Amino acid sequence: MARLRGFRIGRKKLARFFKWIARPRRKPARLCSMDHPGKSFNSISRILDMARCLQRGAKALCFPNSDPGYIRLGHAKPMEVPKGHMAVYVGQPDGDTRRELVPVIYFNHPLFGELLKGSERVYGYNHPGGITIPCGYSEFEKIFIRFQWF
Repeated sequence: MARLRGFRIGRKKLARFFKWIARPRRKPARLCSMDHPGKSFNSISRILDMARCLQRGAKALCFPNSDPGYIRLGHAKPMEVPKGHMAVYVGQPDGDTRRELVPVIYFNHPLFGELLKGSERVYGYNHPGGITIPCGYSEFEKIFIRFQWF
């Protein structure tokens, strides 16, 4: 017995496919000249359109885009810090931390000085990594909003 090549299509799927080909199509709403009739929508042209569609899909599967639109875990480029800002990590020591960009001007503010003193108490001066502020993110947001009022 000869080997079958390709893939099997069930009767229901095959019937649905042929119904899709044979169904009447609506013409797009556009201005048509009476001298030049529009594209005919017979079954053969629908089969050819379907073949072109399958061909485009096969090309997309075999030759994917060079930029797939997603970033793999661990391969994300670190966000560059703009001039006049510093990256600060905000969060509890045992919990989740978030990276925030803070303008350098705010480091002289007394409220931010209190946050830095709290960081010194928890981590000390020899803390590896960036500046980490041990407070909840909501507290940091409240203080950051106060900075913007001044």
